[in-house]
Amino acid sequence: MFELSQDHEDFRAAVRDFAQSEVEPYVAQWDRDHHFPTEVVPRMGELGLFGLVVPTEYGGSADEQTSDGRVVGDFTALCVAIEELGRVDQSIGITLSAGVGLGINPILTYGTDEQKQTWLPDLVAGRALAGFGLTEPDAGSDAGGTRTRAVRDGEDWVIDGAKAFITNSGTDITSVVTVTARTGTGEDGRPQISAILVPSGTPGFTVEAPYDKLGWHISDTHGLTFAGCRVPEANLLGEEGRGFRQFLKTLDDGRIAISALACGLTQRMLELSTEYAKTRTAFGRPIGANQGVSFQVADLALMAETSRVLTYKAAWLKDEHDRGRRSATEVAKAASIAKLYTSEAAVSATRIATQVFGGNGFMEEYPVARFYRDAKILEIGEGTSEVQRMVIARHLGLPA
Repeated sequence: MFELSQDHEDFRAAVRDFAQSEVEPYVAQWDRDHHFPTEVVPRMGELGLFGLVVPTEYGGSADEQTSDGRVVGDFTALCVAIEELGRVDQSIGITLSAGVGLGINPILTYGTDEQKQTWLPDLVAGRALAGFGLTEPDAGSDAGGTRTRAVRDGEDWVIDGAKAFITNSGTDITSVVTVTARTGTGEDGRPQISAILVPSGTPGFTVEAPYDKLGWHISDTHGLTFAGCRVPEANLLGEEGRGFRQFLKTLDDGRIAISALACGLTQRMLELSTEYAKTRTAFGRPIGANQGVSFQVADLALMAETSRVLTYKAAWLKDEHDRGRRSATEVAKAASIAKLYTSEAAVSATRIATQVFGGNGFMEEYPVARFYRDAKILEIGEGTSEVQRMVIARHLGLPA
């Protein structure tokens, strides 16, 4: 079953120690300055966080070979790492989540050996980051409505269009962004969407100014524009016209990772609220003596426990699927259920924690204020709550 092993718990302790010593002392200032700490990424690489699902030949730690010769990694361990980083700061957590799920995974899963050898070693080591350009200014949840186009010209692709809200796309160490684009029209009249690797610094590829966001102030997020951006034909990632299906598979994994990020947030709200309810006094006694407070903290415990069960069940199913023992359909359904519950629970958890802290919860000197701002995006990124409900309904056989 999906109970975490002792190895996972030992790994959790190592990541928690890293997060508390290398991240937590600085996050408040980084958040105020909207500063992306480039120097932390290689240290995460040294800890092996970017290589948990990547074969050793590309610098990762995955070495288990399945009966059909594939090498698989430990996705559950990745979720543990994301949870622990997210417990300290959501921006650092999403840097790892997106760095692996949206940066490394598409290249690892669909790339040629040459593409993998070119990009993966630096990404795994934390010397570089990669982004995934899917969302567009006029095509968010409707990812099939992609307007960005890529046209063959000789031995090149020429890309024109725009992408929005792209994580890890404009850092000093960003090496490449995978971009979805229309590359033709199918016999049914629907656009064929393909994925293409666009190296940073390519002429015609512009990284726009960073967004002024409600939360995730430490995370790197930009809009991207492409105007006559020319890359070699060999930069096609996977099969031409299969980009839409590729990104759907990528999103299933990403939804589980977001669930882990939400787990870390809810767990931190439980810890902070419990301690505050024990030590903050009013009317001559700890506020936790009042049912109005203690019941809310009990609800946080329920949310944290349920979130963890759903997340690690989905992660276990993903690992089992990689080993050929579970279906992709099971993973997709579990991913949507986990993402829907954990993200909405995280938003509720920050509201409860802020209420427990009272006026102090509204002050930026207390971490709950930062987590309150960071939580909302969890209900939006990697598929909104509405999209998750639609996906779950379809898995139930409803004509949603």
